[in-house]
Amino acid sequence: MKKKVYLYYNDGKEIAQELYEKSLPFFQEKGIEIMTKERENEADFYVVIGGDGTLLTAFKKFARVDIPVIAINAGHLGFLTEIKKEDMLQEYQNFLDGKSQTQKRHFLKVKIGGKTYRALNEVVITRESVVKNMVKLKVFSEDSFVNHYKGDGLIIATPTGSTAYSLSAGGPIVGVPMKVYILTPIAPHNLNTRPLVMDGSSPLSVSLIEEEKAYCIIDGNNEKLLDGNDRVEISYSEETLHLVVPKNRDYYSVIREKLKWGDNLC
Repeated sequence: MKKKVYLYYNDGKEIAQELYEKSLPFFQEKGIEIMTKERENEADFYVVIGGDGTLLTAFKKFARVDIPVIAINAGHLGFLTEIKKEDMLQEYQNFLDGKSQTQKRHFLKVKIGGKTYRALNEVVITRESVVKNMVKLKVFSEDSFVNHYKGDGLIIATPTGSTAYSLSAGGPIVGVPMKVYILTPIAPHNLNTRPLVMDGSSPLSVSLIEEEKAYCIIDGNNEKLLDGNDRVEISYSEETLHLVVPKNRDYYSVIREKLKWGDNLC
């Protein structure tokens, strides 16, 4: 049966446009049908060309999450978009030949006011603006009270997101096969409030303590204004993102390369 691919790229980046234009004839010569946006749900695999932000934007729009995603790095850091642009065509061929490996990335289901969203990296609940007072939150794990959080906000990250905003706010790096929540406070008022890693098998709920407003930001590009009546319900999806990575790569080699882990920087 003829394979089908849907390509998504950052059209605001010249290099991403160039890589997209190189990708089209490669797949066409292999007899692979290029899907339009309207037929995206018929694709057998996705190709995303851009930086990590491009993948996060594409992820929330995907019609399906049960098929492989080949992410090409046309950005800078590239934690999620691991495949280098110079290796792109070879990695396409490796995938078609069955010589690639796939990493399963757990992601969150986020429910706010009857609507459900996906979060691959993190959910951030933060104060309405920089001129407003601190936000005050309470967190429950099912029926168990976890903690009050008072400060600029709270990050609830996945292991995939542990190298993103959570890390810059002082959170730990957590290996991606794990299914845990990483709760990282943002500029907490109480200095005893520290990051917390929690089992991900139970749902979390986060709500405002006082009648005030706050923003819930999902993967950095989806903002929802919350008021005192809103509750953010967070749980792990039973589905996973199937991210295609080179055979010779693993999570820790990526961390060593991208974060200069273990390097003598002095």
